[in-house]
Amino acid sequence: MVTPSPSINVLGGALAPCSTDPMTGYFRDGACNTCAEDTGSHTVCAVMTGEFLAYSKYVGNDLSTPRPEFGFVGLKPGDAWCLCAARFFQAHDEGCAPKVSLASTHVRALEIVPLEVLKAHAIETL
Repeated sequence: MVTPSPSINVLGGALAPCSTDPMTGYFRDGACNTCAEDTGSHTVCAVMTGEFLAYSKYVGNDLSTPRPEFGFVGLKPGDAWCLCAARFFQAHDEGCAPKVSLASTHVRALEIVPLEVLKAHAIETL
């Protein structure tokens, strides 16, 4: 049985929803909830950009092409999505990281991405 981690964001508050259209999250519950079985750490609530989607496709994770056989509609710029923390950090290092919602980013993202990096890409004003 899968036991979800507590729904806490990187700011220490309750984890806010990321997106229900398209439906996102490891559990497809609209939030970046996670668990020990989520080896990809789908914990960063990122707002897609054309630049990031092109980068992700280039490095082998095509998020823009619909895959109906998996119930995946394909993402477009402006869509929010629970992104793998390592992919976000890689995109940051390459200069093409998308914006993130800190309120919707799970605290476990901090195991991979420093808070200062997340804050540098935040859509919220702190």
